[in-house]
Amino acid sequence: MNDSPGSGDHASVRRRLEAERLDTDARISALHRDFDAIVEANALVAVDDEHDPEGASTAFERAHVASLLDRARDHLDEVDRALDRLEQGGYGRCESCGEPIPPERLEVRPAATTCVRCAARAPR
Repeated sequence: MNDSPGSGDHASVRRRLEAERLDTDARISALHRDFDAIVEANALVAVDDEHDPEGASTAFERAHVASLLDRARDHLDEVDRALDRLEQGGYGRCESCGEPIPPERLEVRPAATTCVRCAARAPR
């Protein structure tokens, strides 16, 4: 781990990241159950999304849960990369400018890869 001010000791940062990973993994499991329930409920009835008044909302709900699932998987990847950076000694340093990431930012976003200044400049 680097010695950026306030980044915390290696063990406490690892615990925070592992807790974030467990929470995200639980969210992914719950979203999988939600998605499967939507698909299963749809399979029980003959649904024609185009002509059924409930079809559009069912399709929206399915797409919404799928989007949340994609975001949760992306976040899990970010946390895994943060754990790798921690082990490699790069955690807490901005990948753009090399400066330390403020501890307040890491507290809110433990998988952050950039400082606030560089994040603000990044295209969205």
